[in-house]
Order: sequence, then structure tokens, then C-alpha cells
Amino acid sequence: MIAWTIYISLAGAAGLLFVPAAKPCLARRTALLVALAGLVFAIVGVTMIPAGQLTDIVNAPWVPQLGIRFHLAADGISLVLVLLTGIAAVAGVLFSWNIEERANEFFALYFALIGGVYGVFLSFDLFLLFVFYELAIIPKYFLIVIWGSTRREYGAMKLALYSFGGSALVLIGLIAAYVVAGAKTFDLVELARHPFSPGFQTGAFLLVFVGFAVLAGLWPFHTWAPTGHVAAPTGASMLLAGVVMKLGAYGALRVAMTLFPAGLRAWRTEIAFLAVIGIVYGALAALAQRDFKFVIGYSSVSHMGFVLLGLATLRQIGLSGAVLQMFSHGVIAGLLFAVVGRMIYDRVHLRDLERLRPFQLNKALPFAAATFLLAGAASMGLPGFSGFIAELQVLLGAWQSFPTLTILAGAGIVVGAAYTLRALDKAFYAPDTAGPAERPALPPISLPERLGALTLLTATLAVGLFPNILLNLIQPALASPLMRPVWEGGAM
Repeated sequence: MIAWTIYISLAGAAGLLFVPAAKPCLARRTALLVALAGLVFAIVGVTMIPAGQLTDIVNAPWVPQLGIRFHLAADGISLVLVLLTGIAAVAGVLFSWNIEERANEFFALYFALIGGVYGVFLSFDLFLLFVFYELAIIPKYFLIVIWGSTRREYGAMKLALYSFGGSALVLIGLIAAYVVAGAKTFDLVELARHPFSPGFQTGAFLLVFVGFAVLAGLWPFHTWAPTGHVAAPTGASMLLAGVVMKLGAYGALRVAMTLFPAGLRAWRTEIAFLAVIGIVYGALAALAQRDFKFVIGYSSVSHMGFVLLGLATLRQIGLSGAVLQMFSHGVIAGLLFAVVGRMIYDRVHLRDLERLRPFQLNKALPFAAATFLLAGAASMGLPGFSGFIAELQVLLGAWQSFPTLTILAGAGIVVGAAYTLRALDKAFYAPDTAGPAERPALPPISLPERLGALTLLTATLAVGLFPNILLNLIQPALASPLMRPVWEGGAM
């Protein structure tokens, strides 16, 4: 049934185009039903599919002359990320409830993107995975350039160019693997069994890993992320940070690391070094920003650095933390962008932290202040939230492999607390310099916004308090035969 997450999303995208443009309310309600249906199918899949083995869902010939198949399958890693996509899709619709202009087209593109994301996480034919990967990239451009705000044309084009540039590297690497393996199949499981030479793996791994990692915000290829997040409308920025960046990290783990373990051994130290630069640089850049949305944009670069660091550890605890961090960051970053973009910017039309002071947002929008306080605590990695156990696992794994780099990554966490507290103070709790009569009245937080916030807060708290909900999916999948080449690449 989990394949229906793809089918219903793409069918919903097509169906929304037939909703009259003059009926935005109908488009919103239809979108919410589609998103909820996708989440239900994701939850059913999580409960029915064994986490520790790869379970085929669909495996049929597509282009048999080239060995291309429509092969959908799932294991625990796929299930975690499909669940994340379902949660993010529902929350994104709720925080896009204010879309009035061309709402049917907005949600059609939204679900085309969501369908592509579901498809990437469930595809085990590499050609099919690449098709879904591109399908997820294309709608992003139009969502930003049509409904975006600050420098939207620049942000959309930069995101598209970086994305397609990374995709080109991935495609070259995949075609090379296909040809060297005999040009008979694109099936991931079959290709993982092929004995590629160490020299070939070293080059092919670099192409595929970097190509995917561009979308994961790997420094120095991260610059698309802050500008893209800032330019995007709230629902799209939630998806960019929440699930689209995870496509890159997932591809790096599922494809590059699985196919080319010798290349992974050759480049793991360099990957860890770049990941730590991303952690520290992203945190320092966030600390220096005046634009509230740029603070969250750079924080995403920093937090995704923990994912990449965890992948480089080649330790079970580090890899487990990396996958858990994908889920955790997807939920927390989505919530932070929702507060900044929808609850604040759409009401005051300002994002400059200094200019937000007179609004006394903790009094004008107490729900937004409380939500950001909790989301900020989760982002800082406080115990009880999902970020704590995820980053702790990454750091424990990294300490065993790269102790010096781990200390630097820990410094990034300290800076992360600083930029979060600074933004919280300046935006919500600055001293009251204006009387109540001078303070403009702001529209109250709507019911859809409250429901969206509670959905994401529930997710991060549930995983933070009961991490085995997801660890019982992640750890058996990491120990499966498909991941064995990865384990052989490091000291376990």
C-alpha cells in the first residue's frame, strides 16, 4: 500500500489542475485530503513492512531493452523518510492555507514535488530513482518564481542550477556504473553485488556522492540553500528544508555509499572535514544575520552538516544518528520556517530582527512566540526533542572516527544555541519601547496554523521522548545485507 503515497500525490496534482481558479477554498481542502491520504498510506506502510529487510512493492519491466524496471521497495530507512514526507506534506498544506492566487496551480506543483519525493525514497531501480529525483526538482523552481518573495527569480534560478548541476554529476556516475557492470540492469541491489574495481569506485563515488550532497547543503555547494529558502513561499520553504534536502542525503547513503564502498573509504575523511566546516560556518553565518529567515536558512546548512558527518563515520551509531537527524531536522526546520514565514512575515511584512522589536511579538502573537521557543529548544538539541538523540548519536560515532573534528562540531552546537537565543530575544522578547497604542494590531494565529504547528511539535517530541519509534526501523535496515559493503568499509 505504501506505493499509493506516490500514486495519490501525482493523481492529486493532476486533479487539482481541474479545480476552478476562482475556488481557492476547494483547492485547499482537496490538497489537505490528498496530503492526509498520503500520510495514512505512509503510516500503514510503516506498520506492515519489516524494517530489517528490503521488501519489494512493485517490480515490473519498464524499458526491458535497457534493463530498466519499475522497481519500488522499502526498508526501515525508506519508511522513516516516507513518514517524514507525509508529515511535512500535511503541515505544509496547513501553513499554505492563505494561498489565494492560483491556489489550484500552487497545490498541483506542490503535490508533483511530493510525489517525486515519495518516489525517490521508494525507488530501487536507479534510473527510476533519477526520474523521480528530477520530478522533485522541477516544481521547486515554479513554486518559488511564481509565489515567492525576496529576490525570487534569483533564488529560484540559483536553486535550479545547483540542483541540475548536481544531477548531472549523479547521472554521469550512474551511467558509468551501468556500463562497467555490463549494461544489463539499473537495479540497485544487483549493481551493489558487482565487483567494481577500487580505482573506478574512487572516481564514481566522488561524482555520485557530491552530486547528491549538493542538494543536502554540503559546503561549499550550500549557497543555493539560504537564498532558496528565503525566496520560497512558506509551504515550499518547509518542503525544501524538510524533505528536499533529505533527497540529497538519502541519495548519498543509499546510492553512493552502497555501490562504491571502496570510494567511501578513500574519501570519508574529506567528507567529514567538509561536513564540520558546514556545521561551524552555517552556525556562524546564522549568528551574523539580521534577516530572520536567513537565520533559519543558514541553520539548515549547519544541521545538515551533522547528517553528512554521521554518514562519514562508518559506525552504526553515527549512521543511525544521520538518518534520525534527517527526520528530526525535517520536522524542526519545517516548523521554524512556518513560524518565520507564515506566522510573522505574512502579518508584519518584515523579517529584519531589529525592526521586529517594536511589535512585541510575544504579546501580539503569543502562540507564535511559544511555538518558536519550543522549536528553538528542539533546534538547539535539548533533551526531550528529536534533535538531542540524533545529534548525540552522530557525535558519539564521530568521536570514534574523527575526535578532533568532533570537538569542532560540538563548538557548532554552542554557536547554534547562541543564534537561536539571539533570534528569540530580538524577535519576541525585546524590551518594550512602544506603548500599547503605538503597537499595531496583528491578525490572530489561524486554526490551520495551530494544527500545523501542533503536528510538527508532536512529531519532534514523540521521537525525542520515545526514539525507538524510529530507531527500531533504522537500525535493522542499517544491519541488512544491502548495507554490508558499507559496514565492511569501516571499523564497526
